[in-house]
Amino acid sequence: MGRRAGVSHNAPYKHFSDKQALLAAVATRELNHTASIIRRAGGDGGLASAVEEVIARAVRRPRRFQLVYGPWATDSAELAVAAETAWQLLVGAVEVAQGRRELPAGDPGKLANLIRATVHGAIDLTLSGHLSKGRDGGTTAVEIVRAQLALLRAAG
Repeated sequence: MGRRAGVSHNAPYKHFSDKQALLAAVATRELNHTASIIRRAGGDGGLASAVEEVIARAVRRPRRFQLVYGPWATDSAELAVAAETAWQLLVGAVEVAQGRRELPAGDPGKLANLIRATVHGAIDLTLSGHLSKGRDGGTTAVEIVRAQLALLRAAG
């Protein structure tokens, strides 16, 4: 790992107690970036554009996505805070979208979980190649999430 960063293979361990601590720091940084994307969701682009940016980043960096959203092998206070911050920002973005009538009224936490599950499922299907296997020539994760958001908007 150190060699790819241009330092000796042992250098990272001068800053981290072990490999799991280093991976937790990488996951924390990635979640903080996701939080910054979601934080901008209140702007002109709204929740849909933030979700599309998160999908694009995950597809470009699949190992980071899997690191962040896979099982964590260590307890890291920083990682837990980053995860909670990203989650609260997503719930807040849903509340903003509800206020704009882009999403139906209701529990914003449940809607955020529905959106998160759809986004993560669509990313996983993309990364495994299953979305490109459809009879229609395939679809994209973004198309799936756009369709879900449109259905939710119509339900509101």
